[in-house]
Amino acid sequence: MTTTTLAVLVPLLPFLGAAAGLLLGRTAPGYVRPLAVLPTLAAFVLAIVVAVDQGGGKSIDASRRLTPTGSVPIDLALHLDGFAVLVAVLVGLVATCVQLYSTGYLRDDPRYPSYAAIVSLFTSAMLLVVYSGDLMVLLVGWEIMGICSYFLVGHYWETPEARAASLKAFLVTKLGDVPFLIGLFALATDAGTFRITGVVQAALTGGIDHPTLIALLLLAGVAGKSAQFPLHTWLPDAMAGPTPVSALIHAATMVAAGIYFVARLLPVFAASAAAMTVLAVMAAVTMVGSALAALAQDDIKRVLAYSTIGQLGYMSGALAVGDRGAAVFHLLSHGAFKALLFLAAGVIIHAAGTNSLSAMSRMDGLAKRIPDAYWTMTVALLALAAIPPFAGFFSKEAVLSAAEHTALGDSTVAPQGTGWIVLIAGLLTALLTAAYAMRLWLMAFRGKGAPAPDHGRQPVAMNAVLWVLAIPSIGFGLTTGYLDDWFDGHALTPALTTAVLSTGVALVGGLVTYATWRHTSTLAARTPIGAVAAHPEADGGLVEDEAIASHTPAYGDIAAAYDPADPGRLLLGPLHRHAVTGFHLDAVYRTLFVRPVLAAASLVRFLDREVVETYVQGAGALPRWLGAAVRKAQTGNVQTYLSALLAGSAVLALVAVVLANANAGS
Repeated sequence: MTTTTLAVLVPLLPFLGAAAGLLLGRTAPGYVRPLAVLPTLAAFVLAIVVAVDQGGGKSIDASRRLTPTGSVPIDLALHLDGFAVLVAVLVGLVATCVQLYSTGYLRDDPRYPSYAAIVSLFTSAMLLVVYSGDLMVLLVGWEIMGICSYFLVGHYWETPEARAASLKAFLVTKLGDVPFLIGLFALATDAGTFRITGVVQAALTGGIDHPTLIALLLLAGVAGKSAQFPLHTWLPDAMAGPTPVSALIHAATMVAAGIYFVARLLPVFAASAAAMTVLAVMAAVTMVGSALAALAQDDIKRVLAYSTIGQLGYMSGALAVGDRGAAVFHLLSHGAFKALLFLAAGVIIHAAGTNSLSAMSRMDGLAKRIPDAYWTMTVALLALAAIPPFAGFFSKEAVLSAAEHTALGDSTVAPQGTGWIVLIAGLLTALLTAAYAMRLWLMAFRGKGAPAPDHGRQPVAMNAVLWVLAIPSIGFGLTTGYLDDWFDGHALTPALTTAVLSTGVALVGGLVTYATWRHTSTLAARTPIGAVAAHPEADGGLVEDEAIASHTPAYGDIAAAYDPADPGRLLLGPLHRHAVTGFHLDAVYRTLFVRPVLAAASLVRFLDREVVETYVQGAGALPRWLGAAVRKAQTGNVQTYLSALLAGSAVLALVAVVLANANAGS
C-alpha cells in the first residue's frame, strides 16, 4: 500500500470501529471491547508506519475534488508533513491507552458500549483534523470532536454536575466556533482556496487582504477549543466526566486541535503583528492565571485541568514568538505525561471505589496501596515541573529558548515584545508549576487525610498502561537530536541561559512548597481540622465565603476542603479565595451574559403571554360571539323558521314598495 492509502486508513479504522460498536453494542456485547481496542490499536500502528515512510522529509499531498462549488473548491485532501505524522502517532498512542484503560475502569458500567464507540469516533475526528489538507474537511473533524466531548463529558448524566459540564463545554466551544467559521470563509475568500498549502502560500506572498481580522476571528475558535483565556472556563468543569475521557481530551484531542491548527497556519497569523501580540498576551494570562488557580484546587482532577490550560498556554506562547516546532514539540511531550497524570489519578479514584472521591485533602496511605500509580505519577509530575532529564524539561525549554531569541530581536516572524511577554510569563509559570506539582504529590501520597476504603488491586490493563506512558514521559526529550527533520529541520536542543533559569525557578518552587508543607503539617498536628472549619481565623483568616465551598467536592465533611496542612493556602495568601474559584470568571460571565439573556427571555415570554396571546385571543373573540348569537337562532322549531321566513318576506316586500314609490315620485 502507498503512504497515502495507509494514511486514509488511520482515521477510517476508528470510525468503522465506532460504527460497529454502536450497532453491536446491545446485540453482541462480547464484541464491544475488541471493537473498541483493536481498530484504535491498528490505527496507531499504521500511524507509526506513515511517520516512518514520511521520514520527516518533503510533505506528501494527495487530493480529490469533492464536488463543484461554483466558487472556492472543496477537496478531500491529505497533507502529511513531519508535524502531522508525529501528532497522529501521539493521538493513536493515547487513544489506544485510554481504550485499554477503560476496559478496566468502566468494566461494570452499563453504558460502556456507547462510551467506547464515542471514544473511537472522537479519535477518528482528531486524526481527520491532523491529516486533513483542506480547511473544510478539517472543520468536519473539528465539529465532530465538539459533539463527542458533549456526550463523553456528560457520560454520568444522572449527576447534575455532569449535565451542566457537558452543556457548558458545548456552548463555550460553540461560542468560539462562530467567529472561527467566519474567519475560515474569509480566509478562503482571500486565498481563493480551502487547501492548507494554498492558504499558507498566499499568506507568505502577501495574498491575504485582511490578515489581522481573519487571524483574530480564528483565534476566537482556537481559544474555545484549546481552553485559552478567556474561553477556558469549560475545561475544569469537564472533570465531571470519566477520568479516561479527561486523559483523552487533555492529552491528544480537542484542546490539542486548536494549537495544531495555529501551527499549521502560522504564516497566516504571522502576517499580522497585532494578532501575534494578542496571541502572546492571551498565552501569558492563560499560563499565569491557570497556574495560580491550580495551586488553590483541592480536587486532583481540577488541579490537572488547570495544569493543562497552563501548558497549552506555553504552546500558544511558542506560536506567538513564531516557533511552531517548539509548540508541537511541547504538545507531544505534554500529551504523554498529561495522559499519564490523568490515568494515574483515575487509579487513585478507582482505588477509592467512586468517580468523585478525588479531594487531595482526604487522601491517606495511597503510596503503598497503589505503587504503580505512585511511581508513574511521580515521573509525570517531574516531567510537568520540567525537571531534567524528563520530557517536560526539553519541550518547555524549547519554548523558553524561542521566546528568548525573539526577545533579543533574533526573530523575523514575531514582534520583539511578544518574546519578552512569553519569556517572563513562562518563567513565572515554571515556578508556579513546580509548586503545584509538588503540592499535588505531597497531598496525594504524603497527606494525612481520612483513609479511603480499600477496594482491592486495580485491573492489570490500568496499571500496564501507566508504565507504557511513563516511557515517553521519561525519554521523549532525549530524542531531540534525532527528530529534527520532523520539525522542519529545527534543532530543539536546550539553551544554557533559559535552561538554568527554568530549572532554577522550578527547584525553588518545589523546595518552597515542600518547606511550606512541613510547616503547615506541624501546625495542623496541633490544630484539629474541625476547629479550622468552626473558626476560619485559625487558618490565617483565609477560609472565605461559600464560593469556595461550591468548588469543593460534595462529599464528606466540608472541613476537609479547608485542610490546614495545605501549603497552597499559605503560599497564595489572600489571593487563595480568588484563585480557588478561577478568579470569578464564571461569575463575570454570569453577570455579563447569562443574566441578560435570562432577562431577555423573561421579557419575550411576558410579551408572548400578555401581549401576543391577548391579541390572538381578542381576534378570536368577535367571531366566537357572532357564532354564539347565530347559534341561539337555531332552535330546531320548524314553526319558528316559517314565521321568520314570512316576516322576512313581508319586510322585503315593504322595502320594495317603498323603493318603487320613491322612484315614481322622482
